[in-house]
Amino acid sequence: MSPSKIRFSELVGEQTRAEIFATVLTAGPISRTQLAQRLGLVPSSVTRMLPPLLEHGYLREAEDTAPQGRGRPQKMLHVNPDKHIVVGMKIGPAQVSGVVTDMAAANVLARDEEPIADCTPQTALSAAAALTSRLLSTAPEAADRVLGLGVGVSGHVDSTAGVCRYSALLDWNKVDVAGPLQEATGLPVVVNNDVNTLVVAERWFGEGRDIDSFAVVTVGPGIGSGLLLNGSLFSGATGLAGELGHMPLDPAGPMCSCGRRGCLEALAGDRAVLRHLQDAGFACASIDEAITLARSGTAAARGVALAAFTEAGNALGRGLAGMCNLLNLQKIILAGEGAVAYDLFGPALTQALEAHAFSTAARDCQIHVDPVQHDLWARGAACLVIRDTVGATLS
Repeated sequence: MSPSKIRFSELVGEQTRAEIFATVLTAGPISRTQLAQRLGLVPSSVTRMLPPLLEHGYLREAEDTAPQGRGRPQKMLHVNPDKHIVVGMKIGPAQVSGVVTDMAAANVLARDEEPIADCTPQTALSAAAALTSRLLSTAPEAADRVLGLGVGVSGHVDSTAGVCRYSALLDWNKVDVAGPLQEATGLPVVVNNDVNTLVVAERWFGEGRDIDSFAVVTVGPGIGSGLLLNGSLFSGATGLAGELGHMPLDPAGPMCSCGRRGCLEALAGDRAVLRHLQDAGFACASIDEAITLARSGTAAARGVALAAFTEAGNALGRGLAGMCNLLNLQKIILAGEGAVAYDLFGPALTQALEAHAFSTAARDCQIHVDPVQHDLWARGAACLVIRDTVGATLS
């Protein structure tokens, strides 16, 4: 890292300043008084912690004012979106998708994707580096303004080390993600579980705004989840929290991609639906074909396909009931490619959730369907860069 680039923690000194920045980003424009109230701080503490953020251009106070009750008007704090640009990326089994955003991650300045022939680490990371270069070539003065690169990958990710410890979906074991990408791009790199990137994106821009405890659960080839608990992203002791797809539900069930039997993913993921159809004599090449069959096939085919999605929905509902019983969440956001089939598996999911949830756990938790596109995954990865590494060019 060059002498002119320093980590956010080094610039602002206290973690509370990072929380101030994030709060202004998600809730701004906001006055100092409102900011103090949201963070549970006395106004003098906010005033004491703001100067580094203002002096180095991360925040600015607008000339416009807003009345605060009967007191005199106060200037409003904004994030300075032009301070830096950020690259966010999602590495999947078939392609790498990326965006360039402004400092607030609100405006996507460029977007692109790179199909990959295989998802070996060398292929995927080379594609990610090439995509980063291509994206930045479209941004003016990128070399002087780029803050860093955020990357989301599936599985157990040690974000501190920048290493994917294990991904069943990608078939990765102990893969250094941050090191090769930092060497190839020359940028600071932040790596996290891809569903965690969605949690941050939903918290900043989507259905998680102003909610303290929620989960994002992704449905598709795998079943993943990310958690925001009491206002903070929860990753567990070593980054392993949220592996809902590998919750053991049936010891005699089908084999899972992780090598164990009866995991939720083996019962509710895409392969479970396709396996059900194949066993009934209706083989489909893809989950999209299965969805089409369930909606517009012959009467016999529709019946079998609906039964397959119902079985998957029942398993997923039992898994979500366990999550609600443990965490008493306010909301679960269902996302991922498979969420588009909610009309097919949703009724069984709801029934199983209500049947297996303890006391008021199901009623306390709202289920929201958000079949997000790749942009949001990548924007979430950009958010992680802003949250974790915010650098500054000092004069």
